[in-house]
Amino acid sequence: MTPEQKSRQNIDTLLIKAGFIVQNRDEFDRTADRGVVVREFAMSDGSFADYLIFIDGKACGVIEAKKTGLSLSGVENQSRHYAKNLPTNVRTHMDNELPFLFESNGVEIYFTDLRDKKSRSRRIFAFYRPDFLAKILREDTLRNRILSMPSLQMANLRKCQFDAINSLENSLKNYKPRALIQMATGSGKTFTACNFIYRLIKFAGAKRVLFLVDRNNLGKQTKNEFENFHLNDENRKFSEVYITQHLNTNTIDKDAKVVITTIQRMYSMLSGDEYYDEKDEEISAYENYKSENKSERIVSYNPNIPIESFDFIVVDECHRSIYGEWRQVLEYFDAFIIGLTATPSKQTLGYFSANLVSQYPLERSIIDGINVDCEIFRIKTQISEYGNTIKKGFLVPVMDKKTRLKYYESLDENLEYQKTDLDRSVVSINQIQTILECYKNAIFTELYPEREPSFVPKTLIFAKDDNHAENITRITREVFGQGNDFCKKITYNIGNAKPEELIKAFKTDPTFRIAVTVDMIATGTDIKPLEVVIFMRDVKSSLYYEQMKGRGVRTINPNDLQTITPNAKSKDKFYLIDAVGVSESKKTISAPLERKKGISLAKILENVANGDTSDDTLSSLAGRLVRIEANISDDDKTQISKILDSKTLGQLASDILDTLDVDLTQNLNNDEIIAKKDEVLKPFNKPIFRKMLLDLSQKSKLYIDDISPDSVINAEFNKNKANEIIANFNDFINENKDEITALSIIYNKDYKNRKLTYELINELNDKLKSNNLDSFQIWNSYALVKPDKVKNNAKSIVGCLTNIIQLVKFALGFDDELREFSSIANSRFELWKGRQKNKGIIFDEKQNEFLELIKEYIISNSYLDLADIQSFLGNKGGIFKAKTLFDNFENLLIELNQALVA
Repeated sequence: MTPEQKSRQNIDTLLIKAGFIVQNRDEFDRTADRGVVVREFAMSDGSFADYLIFIDGKACGVIEAKKTGLSLSGVENQSRHYAKNLPTNVRTHMDNELPFLFESNGVEIYFTDLRDKKSRSRRIFAFYRPDFLAKILREDTLRNRILSMPSLQMANLRKCQFDAINSLENSLKNYKPRALIQMATGSGKTFTACNFIYRLIKFAGAKRVLFLVDRNNLGKQTKNEFENFHLNDENRKFSEVYITQHLNTNTIDKDAKVVITTIQRMYSMLSGDEYYDEKDEEISAYENYKSENKSERIVSYNPNIPIESFDFIVVDECHRSIYGEWRQVLEYFDAFIIGLTATPSKQTLGYFSANLVSQYPLERSIIDGINVDCEIFRIKTQISEYGNTIKKGFLVPVMDKKTRLKYYESLDENLEYQKTDLDRSVVSINQIQTILECYKNAIFTELYPEREPSFVPKTLIFAKDDNHAENITRITREVFGQGNDFCKKITYNIGNAKPEELIKAFKTDPTFRIAVTVDMIATGTDIKPLEVVIFMRDVKSSLYYEQMKGRGVRTINPNDLQTITPNAKSKDKFYLIDAVGVSESKKTISAPLERKKGISLAKILENVANGDTSDDTLSSLAGRLVRIEANISDDDKTQISKILDSKTLGQLASDILDTLDVDLTQNLNNDEIIAKKDEVLKPFNKPIFRKMLLDLSQKSKLYIDDISPDSVINAEFNKNKANEIIANFNDFINENKDEITALSIIYNKDYKNRKLTYELINELNDKLKSNNLDSFQIWNSYALVKPDKVKNNAKSIVGCLTNIIQLVKFALGFDDELREFSSIANSRFELWKGRQKNKGIIFDEKQNEFLELIKEYIISNSYLDLADIQSFLGNKGGIFKAKTLFDNFENLLIELNQALVA
């Protein structure tokens, strides 16, 4: 058979299995059955469609057939052409064109429903049944119904749940076939699922949802959650309106809206089994597969469970690696796939095409590899910490911050400034230069000693304001001995240049290494190659601080990073260079005051005088008042105090914010809140006060201290976070030493009576992650706090789960040094052999080879059971060979396990 013939034969078989009658042109009878497919049907332009589909005697679609192995996206125009050129004498379901397009090479099938508002082809496992096509011809499409779903209301949802559902629905509206929701343990993943499934059933008309769980007992819990889920818009439970079925037989209730089962039972059903034992569902598909070492589960078309059986598949605990061997079960159905997890792996993200619609919280995303964590490098200089004094009698440069006009002023008395005055009323050139020189010197010694010193890592510097950014930009170029392209300012004040173009250049241009900004790149900008964030301004809002830090957390493919930073290998963290104590200063949970950055103070004052009391306007006004007060003289403050009845601008700003505080206004009605705002804003009704504020805002004198030297007090990694991680790890051990089996064995040194298996250590690792702890982070923290006690770099422990044993032992004080498990185990192995030699037992070459394999297995898995010998060393003769080589092998294995781990 030619490839074309083989393809046509496969297509015919698939159509017949789906319930169609397949005919040649000379035997054409569109009424022969509900679903009829005719080969080589003549179109109006003289071309021939490979297959024309009839439902209830009317044409509704075409199938474009290609030879096996040919990709199909390039033939979509051909099938669309046929859909528009049906002869006028042929009855159709739609007047203009046929709605259903299929392309197939006998192995792949792609389907497009032209009625979708954003029609897009998608791969399907098999052809739909005629009954299904007849049904959807009578109604609007599922994707169109998703587009018209009503907006989600907060109701009794937590914010993270609201965000997850909202983001998921936006993903569905973009027809993305897979979406991943990450929510931390205990944040209500199943409750979130109940909410979005209810909305999809009620508002999008989903006929049925498949809810896959990892174990049968989780299925029971899920069913209980659905049955007790109260509908917000109806005073009823979900179970009173819809049927939820937890499968304990291999039969789906035709009226069920939600079907809950394990993936192994669904595989059994697709395989045609009539019975599946519930006991086989108590072990997860992931664990079962791992222990049995089976190959991929092959799925064939089952007409009793057609591909259109479910519109949505929700996969709970989808971080468990089920996609390699079980993915055909998921992809069998023509359904959107929604994953739920607290700990997404890279494989999980890959399966869901990186469509992570919800992350909660950032800490979890860092630990689980979605983002990278930061290390803090603190720089303290004399002037940064303690300020300075400019002696009287000198001519001091002064700059007008608004016009940047520079002039000189003679000091009649000493000008003493504090660190809080820096870059507000005084700029110290040497302070900025000292910080930047310290950073430059640390790049290839402290931060990236493994890199050859050619490309400075992509660096973002946060400045206090535009003038500060201007000074930093120019001094950076001087310190690094580079030109204009090396360091650029990205603020709102960059002339005719477009900030978005500069941001794009910073992302991609290898020459552009350092960007200086104030707020422009503080939030929402994704700069993956960014490896260093420098704070030369303090931030009091914890939310804003986290957003600013977040510019550095993005991961990037090593190849992509090397394109931008050729001397880099990978990005496994970013550095936060703290030059002002931002990592140490007290934070509030408030958002930034300034919400209308693009509006002038004059316009804000005009709006307030006109009666504008919106939250954004008043919050921005308060922020501007604080900034003005920070830059005015004592005489100006006295003048203000007279107008405000002894109040300062800071106190006025505080009064304004009180009117926006929900806690302070919760007992007031709307009229009372407006009255309170009007009372506080009375001074702004006076033109003289508004003019004074405008004058003061422009009266921005900036003294330039270009003669006082500065020096570095110290520059080192911040140990606060490392100590916090270690303390949390110790607390975790103390709280769980009797609850988590692996911890209990290590804590009680009970290796003789209990087996410290890989599964138990993996369970411990999962528990650590669920408590925002990660072995890599813990190891790094010990290396920072106790460098003389840590003998191996944290990178060397990646991929070997048994190193958790060493962490626990070191934390408990059982070991004086922290060394990776392989190093310890190898030493103990040699000692054990030495003890055997002292007993007169000398191993020959074959015995030593066998023992080496056992040792390597224990290093990777912490324990080798007698039952594992056959599967692990089957190619070496397995248990029979072991018993031939060694007398009393069972005791030898027990002794060796204990010798290496205990």
